[in-house]
Amino acid sequence: MTTDLTMLVATALLCLGIPFIYGFGRFKQPGGAAWAAGNREQALAVPAWTERAVKAHANLIESLAPFAILVLVAHVSARANAATALGAEIFFWGRVAHLAIYVAGIAYLRTLAWFGSWVGGAIILAQIF
Repeated sequence: MTTDLTMLVATALLCLGIPFIYGFGRFKQPGGAAWAAGNREQALAVPAWTERAVKAHANLIESLAPFAILVLVAHVSARANAATALGAEIFFWGRVAHLAIYVAGIAYLRTLAWFGSWVGGAIILAQIF
């Protein structure tokens, strides 16, 4: 499997794993297990880091489809190369950094990590065209 596709799978696994992070924050709260098993009709008071993890997850979900499209188009059009591999790695590690920094609550560094992942996608896009 190419580096590009490996990073795509790693990003998908990251996306699938993030709910365990904020799930932990929810389950720690009084009534959290009952809330999770119920219909969630009322909000559950959680620490701020838990809500930030939810937001980081939503942000990754928004970015995952375009990233997947770029990686897959580069792959099927035979334009995948060392640059697309680098772009995919930058995207993945940028998203890991984004998650960690967002959960930690470091505002401006979070934006820099997000932009870094965007640059990774732009590198792949440049190779397609």
